[in-house]
Amino acid sequence: MTDLNVNWRIELGGKKDYGIGSIGCGGIVQYAHMPAYKKAGFNTVAAYDLNREVAEKVAEDFSIPAVYDSVEELLADPAVEVVDIAVPPWVQLEIVEKVTAAGKHMLCQKPLALDFSEAVKIVELAENAGLKQAVNHQMRWDSGIAASRDLISRGLIGIPAAAQIQVTMETPWHMWPWLAAAPRLEVVYHSIHYIDALRSLFGDPEWVTSRHARYVEQGEVVGETKTITIMDYANGLQALIAVNHYNIHGKPSATFSFTGTKGAIEGTIGLMYNYPDGRPDTMVYRQKFEEPVHLQLDELWIPDAFVGPMACLMDAIEHDGLPLSNTRDNLNTLRVVEAAYLSAQENRSVRPAEIR
Repeated sequence: MTDLNVNWRIELGGKKDYGIGSIGCGGIVQYAHMPAYKKAGFNTVAAYDLNREVAEKVAEDFSIPAVYDSVEELLADPAVEVVDIAVPPWVQLEIVEKVTAAGKHMLCQKPLALDFSEAVKIVELAENAGLKQAVNHQMRWDSGIAASRDLISRGLIGIPAAAQIQVTMETPWHMWPWLAAAPRLEVVYHSIHYIDALRSLFGDPEWVTSRHARYVEQGEVVGETKTITIMDYANGLQALIAVNHYNIHGKPSATFSFTGTKGAIEGTIGLMYNYPDGRPDTMVYRQKFEEPVHLQLDELWIPDAFVGPMACLMDAIEHDGLPLSNTRDNLNTLRVVEAAYLSAQENRSVRPAEIR
C-alpha cells in the first residue's frame, strides 16, 4: 500500500462572502481567526473589542472596514451576517443573548460556558430564534485529526480498539493571565480540544475516569496542570488523554495513536512543539507485515484549522443545514469535561449522561 489518497483538507461552501463581525480582537483572533479567514477568502466587515485600539490595529492589519465602540453598534450593521464571538466563557451567554436578539448567526468560542446549565441556555437561545450556531472546536479540522477521521471512516484501521493523545510540554501561561487564575484549568481549556477531537472520531463514551494534579512549583497558576483522562466506550474502545504542562527540562512531545483490528495510525500534533508557531502534523499509517505509509501534511492547527468551524457554519447557513460543530452536539463534549471534573472530585468513574 503506497497511496492512501487521504482527504483531509477543509472544504469551503459555495458562498463564502458572508459578512463577518468579530466581537473580541484578542491574541487568538490576531494570530488564528483573522489569518485563517484571510487565507480562506472570507469577508470580515466589522470588529469590536473592549480596547478600541486593539480593534483598530486588527482592522488595519486585516483590512476590516468598520470598527465599533459597542457590541450593539456592530450588531446593528446590516453588513454583519455572521458574528464571530471571541470572548471569555463567563461573558459568552450575555453576548449570545444580544446576537440572537439581533437575528445574526454565530460562531461561539470554546468552552461554550463554565456552567453546563448556562451552555444549555446558549444552545436553546439560537435554536428558539431559528439561527445557526457553531462552536470553535477547530481541532476537528487539524490535519492529523482530519486525515485520521478519513482513514477511520473508510474502515482502514478496522474496529477501533485503542486511542491515545499524549502531550508533555512547557506551556507559556504568561500569555493568558486570566487562564493562570482559573480554578479549573487544564481539562476545560486545553484537554477539551482532545476530548472533542476524539468524539469526532469515535462518538460518545460510556464512562469517564479522570485524575488531576498540580505541578509542585507552578506558583500562582491556580488550576490543575497535569491530567490523565480515560474514556471507555461500549464496544471496548478505550481512549487515553494524558497531558503535562510543566515539562520544563525534557523534550516536548505531542503524539496521537489510533489502533484497530486492521491497522494503526500514529502521528504528532505539530502545534505543541513550538507554541504558538508550531509545525505541520506528521502521520503514519501502519499494517502488520506491510511497509508504513507516511502522509505529507502541510498545514498548521494555527491558523489553518480555524477555517473549519467558520466554513461549516457558512455551509449550514447556505444550505439550511446543521453545522458540523453545532453547539447542540457540543453539549456532549461539555458532558465529558464535566464528568472528568466530577470523576477527579469523587474518585470514581462517571457516566457523561449524569451531567444534566
